[in-house]
Amino acid sequence: MSTKFKVVASAIALAAATVFASQAMAQDKKVTLGLAVANLQADFFNQIKQSVEAEGKRRGIEVVTVDAKGDAATQVNQIQDLITRNISALIYIPAGATAASVPIKAAKAAGIPVVAVDRNPPDAPADTFIATDSVSAARTLGDYVCKVTGGKGNIGIVQGQLGTTPEMDRDKGFSEAVAQCPGLKVVAKQASNMWMQDEGFSIAQDMLQRNPQLDVFFGRADALAMGAAHAVKVANPDHKVIVVGFDGDVAGLKAVRDGILEATMTQQTQLMGRMAVQSALDLVAGKTVPKEQLQQAQLTTKDNAAPFIEKHP
Repeated sequence: MSTKFKVVASAIALAAATVFASQAMAQDKKVTLGLAVANLQADFFNQIKQSVEAEGKRRGIEVVTVDAKGDAATQVNQIQDLITRNISALIYIPAGATAASVPIKAAKAAGIPVVAVDRNPPDAPADTFIATDSVSAARTLGDYVCKVTGGKGNIGIVQGQLGTTPEMDRDKGFSEAVAQCPGLKVVAKQASNMWMQDEGFSIAQDMLQRNPQLDVFFGRADALAMGAAHAVKVANPDHKVIVVGFDGDVAGLKAVRDGILEATMTQQTQLMGRMAVQSALDLVAGKTVPKEQLQQAQLTTKDNAAPFIEKHP
């Protein structure tokens, strides 16, 4: 073999060795997912957390979970810490609208892909957004309220956190349904800060004092709805007041089963958690992932609550 051919052969061998070494390193590189949760006091977020961690364990992937406990500033700091730990991808549930875009911008600046779940900052959207189609679901819930009330009644709405994706979308869908049912009127609306049951109670109690003739409460989350239902019980009005929620939390589903809530919309939290892990892995691998992945929710009443209590979708 000539010297020229020896040099070429050596170069080819070196290139091949480099490729094989790179492939081996890529295969051996440990994937770590950061999971930033808004507030683990809420069953909805707990459901997603459990699903993400279970799917990570099944796939042999490390998942590092942090809980902002509803505080946006805390969450910004937590995600900065996750970034310094060189996570492979971030699964992100914003803790409100304030500063929600900051973690996404920071992660992208570090070359870390982001999967947003339930909430997506409009000014800095994640690489993909996984959520319930809350507009469609809230419209379905509004149609149901129109049906069970006979198309007449005064509604009090206990809102979620203003500016967040689910609050805006649920407002849009429910308002569209009410507009098609002229006998229904929204006479009171007030926002919560943390989507929690005690807020639902105090807000609904205040509404009932100012509007004793309320016929319907819509709590934008099951916890808010359950607080409102308790306020109705304490007030003991002289007419029936129905209360509906949204989420399909375990406690909310049991309240529907027991007749405390008239209905809720059950979200597919377990599915969304698994989808978040798959989407994160696809993004790490450089694959194309849809910008939005919206899932359907199921109108849930006493008639169909039991299967969801037994196994959450």
